[in-house]
Amino acid sequence: MKEPVKILALVDGSNYSVSVSDHTAWVARHNSTEIEVVHIIGRRLTTSEPANLSGSIGLGARSALLEELSEHDAAAAKLAQKRGRAILDAAKAQIASAVENRPTHITTRMRSGELIDSIHRLEQNTDLIVIGKRGEAANYESSHPGSNLERVVRAVHQPVLVASRAFTDINHCLIAFDGGRSAQRTLDILCSRHWLPIKHCTLLYVGKHNADIQRQLDNAKERLQATGYPTVTRLEPGQPDQVITQMVDTEAVDLLVIGAYGHTRIRDLIIGSTTTQMIGSCKIPLLLIR
Repeated sequence: MKEPVKILALVDGSNYSVSVSDHTAWVARHNSTEIEVVHIIGRRLTTSEPANLSGSIGLGARSALLEELSEHDAAAAKLAQKRGRAILDAAKAQIASAVENRPTHITTRMRSGELIDSIHRLEQNTDLIVIGKRGEAANYESSHPGSNLERVVRAVHQPVLVASRAFTDINHCLIAFDGGRSAQRTLDILCSRHWLPIKHCTLLYVGKHNADIQRQLDNAKERLQATGYPTVTRLEPGQPDQVITQMVDTEAVDLLVIGAYGHTRIRDLIIGSTTTQMIGSCKIPLLLIR
């Protein structure tokens, strides 16, 4: 019997949290799943330790102000806990109502502390992480992804499904393929786990055609089709980010699958990162695999 897919869904109260729940339910509708919905409260909102104001103001006023600040911080921390619980309860209810009676076990968890540290602890028994493209503090009109998203994708070892602003049904998947290690790992994940309910895949290579690339594309297509993904291959000249963006916009692509951050941070700083460009420019969900 196929093992349940274990999903970690990260919600934060932003507009994207509804979409995270919808994308999580999309996977759950086609698999037996164990879902953990997690809300992480930053350390700034959970501490009631007063700031050090030594020397800033007079001694008498300092004591009264410290006491008032401590009470204020304690109240803010308590409010953050209540708000977090409400966010978790809403996400759990939304997923539960959307899974259409599939075998699904949903739990919720609230954690306090640094985002990356918390995710490192939670991802160990996880098959898929679902996160919104931007968080609560993001500028929704910007083409840049949320500041925490790149940190998460670079830090984790499991596939990350980046939810778009609103969920629409996913049928056509575009898989970016360059023959490198990251692309091979992407194929390994897709073919070994086979929990994406995709009806049609396009395997895309952008660059100059040669016999080696054609051989790799043919082998990749054969593996995907043997797994159950109907697949066609495409070879296109040009720059990867431009070609991929154009195909997403013009060919009814519902999901982009891409090997994420295959180079070092230093190289990315010099020549840029296709992954970051794709996250910023694409309005559809992305499956990122490191």
